[in-house]
Amino acid sequence: MTRVSVFSSPLLLGFDHIERVLDRVNKTAAEGYPPYNIEQTGEHRLRITLAVAGFSDEDLGVSVEDNQLVIRGKQQDDSANRIYLHRGIAARQFTRSFVLAEGIEVRGAEIVNGLLHVDLERPVPQPKVTQIEIKTAAKKKPALRTIDVDPHR
Repeated sequence: MTRVSVFSSPLLLGFDHIERVLDRVNKTAAEGYPPYNIEQTGEHRLRITLAVAGFSDEDLGVSVEDNQLVIRGKQQDDSANRIYLHRGIAARQFTRSFVLAEGIEVRGAEIVNGLLHVDLERPVPQPKVTQIEIKTAAKKKPALRTIDVDPHR
């Protein structure tokens, strides 16, 4: 069966990357560990908080790879030195990914009381208008226009 994409319209040019992003989001949506929160901390600021109890800052890595925030955790295996009667605290490695919109910047990360906070900011885009010159066969080179300015007016 062929999958019909909403982005297959001839009026939506250059949006095929959005479809790939949506596919990535669907693949990572099933991940459940570690639990996380996403909160808005300002008009243009977000904070992702992951519960990483038992992980130190040396066990964690935060990077941005192709507009994707990737957080990895891997603890040192010290189970040979311990005898567990019950082991209910998860200590497995993980990779948690978040797809970032164009322009979102990671401002920093810190670990406090077993919670990893990653702060993000979306800079306010400035409106941009660009005029495109239309060329014709008779007008191959654009004519340069000069404007005389009288500084005494």
